[in-house]
Amino acid sequence: MAEKKTIILLLLSVLWLGGCATGKTVVVLLPDPDGEAGEIEISNKEGARSINQAGYAVSVSSGNAPQPAVKMSEKEIKHIFAKALAVEPALPARYVLYFFLDSVELKPDSLASMQEIITEIERRTSSDIEVIGHTDRSGDEEFNMALSRKRAEKVRDLLVAAGIAPAAIRVAFHGEGNPLIQTADNAYEPLNRRVEVIVR
Repeated sequence: MAEKKTIILLLLSVLWLGGCATGKTVVVLLPDPDGEAGEIEISNKEGARSINQAGYAVSVSSGNAPQPAVKMSEKEIKHIFAKALAVEPALPARYVLYFFLDSVELKPDSLASMQEIITEIERRTSSDIEVIGHTDRSGDEEFNMALSRKRAEKVRDLLVAAGIAPAAIRVAFHGEGNPLIQTADNAYEPLNRRVEVIVR
């Protein structure tokens, strides 16, 4: 599942003003990975303006109210905010691995996905990997808590066996307490028998 994130870039730049060194601040709203935009309000003592559409920008200078929002082209955004965009951190990569009932054995498709996870960790040279174990609601809570821990540890061990540094991996487990699919107690749900891997 993609993590929702509205990206707001702030820039104190004379480029936006065509060379006039007046100290304007420009705020542009960019879409999250799903193409949606949130909303931001830019305000000072002189007034306020809101932006709720991706690609719109508001400029403001000291002693003046924020200007009305204007649409910026993608080319303008990339040109004006090039330095800020270059240092923008990559969004986390998220993976979900599924297990057989009451087991720490990965299903074949999930086992095959391990190489994709390892490749992404190596590509990012990541030292921030989170492995989170879960179960469905069949069985009792104590059993499920232990099983979710064992599942997370199984995935951690596979990563370590592939050469990922153990210190880069954090293990967490929730038992049946954080289901992907809400069910009644003692219900079998294959999509809840999972480990989530987050690579930052």
